[in-house]
Amino acid sequence: MTQKIEIGRLLRANTSQFVVGCRVSQADAPSFGALVRVDLGGGYQVYGLIWDIRIDDDGIVRQLVTANNVDEDTIRDNRTFRNVPLEMGVLAVGYRENGDASRGIVRHLLPPRPPLSLDVIYLCNADELREFTSAGRFGYFRHLLRNADVPVGELLAAHLKQAHEAHCAAGNLKWSEQATKELIVLLRDDYSTLMAVLSAVGDALEI
Repeated sequence: MTQKIEIGRLLRANTSQFVVGCRVSQADAPSFGALVRVDLGGGYQVYGLIWDIRIDDDGIVRQLVTANNVDEDTIRDNRTFRNVPLEMGVLAVGYRENGDASRGIVRHLLPPRPPLSLDVIYLCNADELREFTSAGRFGYFRHLLRNADVPVGELLAAHLKQAHEAHCAAGNLKWSEQATKELIVLLRDDYSTLMAVLSAVGDALEI
């Protein structure tokens, strides 16, 4: 059985995006562009890409950054034991219906409903990443491309790099080429965005 990697719990959500909170000490688990999922119950799982990671300050942090010679124990205590959450913005990119995390149908559509407060968010493993990105014809790209708040080029580059590595590990060396061709088709009428996306993807995949 594949180990579930819990990275946080839901703070707030709407149909297309949600915000996840976790303690700062958990920050080594998620990364920008990572695919995550949350179980809705009733055979549904929602998938999303992490597009924003932020750590807000507070009164104690403000005091520490202006203090002289802050020792490592104080920094470690602040990061480990205090309840200062790291917040992650997640863009919904699809869902699975009629099954658990290893069965059912993956659809690159917005979920039927958003997750609820305090629902657990899991980091998808390589198998889940390969399965999600192989379903359909890259339909989830449109959720990224239509969102003006998302750094599209950088997010696609980070996501494609992770997905490319997962597919290459399974012997599918053509996935990233197919994904890039689909992006060219989708952005053929938006030259400036296309060039920005291809530049970022090229840096990430070294192509």
